[in-house]
Amino acid sequence: MTRSRLSVTLYLLLVFGSGVLVGALGYRYMAGTPHAPPRPSPEEFKRRYMEEMRTRLRLSDDQARLIETILDETREKYRAQMRAVQEEQTSRIRAVLDEWQRAEYEKMRQEREERRKRAHKQRPLP
Repeated sequence: MTRSRLSVTLYLLLVFGSGVLVGALGYRYMAGTPHAPPRPSPEEFKRRYMEEMRTRLRLSDDQARLIETILDETREKYRAQMRAVQEEQTSRIRAVLDEWQRAEYEKMRQEREERRKRAHKQRPLP
């Protein structure tokens, strides 16, 4: 009888201890782990990148200005290309849809744009 009581007590302690462990790990996972840091804005990314280039490559002021110009021009070129690709994609999708689907697709696009704008406004500034 003593042996079975000891076994029951050990099992209860084991179950209770594993519950505490799972609870602690769950709490750490849900509340204690940091989320991915917000992505820096394009301006902040460029500033950090230029700072690293100036330091590591020992750029002169003229070189830094020229590189910044290259980065700005490349960014604008990339944006223009992406807009063209997105417009082509949207046009091709619209061509596949019937009238009702096109109207619903436009609502979807508008909702998505509004969510994107809200997320952009909520992004904390570095």
